[in-house]
Amino acid sequence: MARLEGTYVPSTSDWVREQVETYERTGGREAGTLRDTGIPVVIVTMRGVRSGHLRKIALMRVEHGGEYALVASKGGAPEHPGWYHNLVANPDEVTLQDGPEPFAVRVRLVEGEEYDRWWERSVAVFAPYADYRARTSRRIPIFIASRAACC
Repeated sequence: MARLEGTYVPSTSDWVREQVETYERTGGREAGTLRDTGIPVVIVTMRGVRSGHLRKIALMRVEHGGEYALVASKGGAPEHPGWYHNLVANPDEVTLQDGPEPFAVRVRLVEGEEYDRWWERSVAVFAPYADYRARTSRRIPIFIASRAACC
């Protein structure tokens, strides 16, 4: 079981905080989908770039070959979500939970053809990503989370 050490600061958003807490408490048996969409989510834990505190978010479950896409869409907003900066600064201090237990991952941004493949996979899981892309002039970043080498 992978755990990051440090002080956890829950989201200020009630629904995000409640989803993360329920997912973790039940090992993913409850709160495993984005609200009432039925689309699975994963829980990502990371270290905050400014505070150093642990932050947790629920993201759409876009998995392929044991790797996961973390799509920094922010609903098509003009700026990246705050967690984007955390992952850029601390790519080795990340865990992902897809089921009962979290595991350590390393994240990296993708570009080019690899980005295009992951974008297609992401839209296939969560069609609103295409709308989000149309709303913004920024290129929506995609991180790939791969299991970290053990020990």
